[in-house]
Amino acid sequence: MALDLTLGLTLLALLFEAAFGYPHILVARIGHPVMWIGRLIGWLDRALNRDGDPPRERRLNGMATLATVLVVTIGAGLLLQSLALMVPAGLVVAALAGSSLLAQRSLYEHVARVADGLERGLAEGRAAVSQIVGRDPEVLDEAGVARAAIESLAENFSDGIVAPALWMAVGGLAGAAAYKGVNTADSMIGHRTRRHGDFGWASARFDDLVNLPASRLSGALIVLGAVFVPGASPVAAGRAVWRDAHAHRSPNAGWPEAAFAGALGLALAGPRQYGGVMSVDGVMGEGGRRDCTAADIRRALKLYRAADAVMIAGLGLAVMALLAM
Repeated sequence: MALDLTLGLTLLALLFEAAFGYPHILVARIGHPVMWIGRLIGWLDRALNRDGDPPRERRLNGMATLATVLVVTIGAGLLLQSLALMVPAGLVVAALAGSSLLAQRSLYEHVARVADGLERGLAEGRAAVSQIVGRDPEVLDEAGVARAAIESLAENFSDGIVAPALWMAVGGLAGAAAYKGVNTADSMIGHRTRRHGDFGWASARFDDLVNLPASRLSGALIVLGAVFVPGASPVAAGRAVWRDAHAHRSPNAGWPEAAFAGALGLALAGPRQYGGVMSVDGVMGEGGRRDCTAADIRRALKLYRAADAVMIAGLGLAVMALLAM
């Protein structure tokens, strides 16, 4: 698929998803692509991840699982794209399918619910944030809930929007579907637990690799987005990325988190508790405020929308430039 077509596909998919999201009626009737991928990974986990197997065999089986997910998602993406382009207005049809692999609208809605909940009380804020983060919500105070929501917004801007859009621009529906397969595998089996430490090793490492370009691009988009948000500082955002991103335990999450922290004058990340275990992490936005509030979540959502708009505008300019050649 030519570059002008993949870029056009990605632009349309982003616009469709921003406007309409993924309809709830489709979730109820047929599910969602990530749910389908999750069922495949769950079946492979049950079939191939046997407790009695030695670590080496579990690693090999985990690699086979990842390879199976890639073959299925790439094949499905290629087939769907080929069929879509055979009908009138096929690019629009393909873009509608591609929009299901993006999460602009749903991410905004989930994070906004945390701000809504916090404004009604800490208990409701904890309940809302528990839907989007893996840490223990009952140990979070108001500032902890707000930080968790903003950190999730930052990470998912990269993982849920920029990365699938980038791989769609590179490889069409197959590229985006393969990325979602890898990312879903990492979220399901890429944990350093007794069951998945070896079996999910390949998925976790490959997810880090495929997210490297998107995380850096996300940081740059947030810096640029800060130009258009009153009270946000693009200079401080760039400085925080340069200074703090490498201190994050993740090779990728630090870039968007540091950019959000610097732009908004906040201090994100740092020590966090997951499943009763304390995770020591570097602070993103050193010197910023730790006492985040619901108002800071809403400021972060404005910055998120601006960064997303910068990405869409840049993609639109690239498409127009290619069409003019």
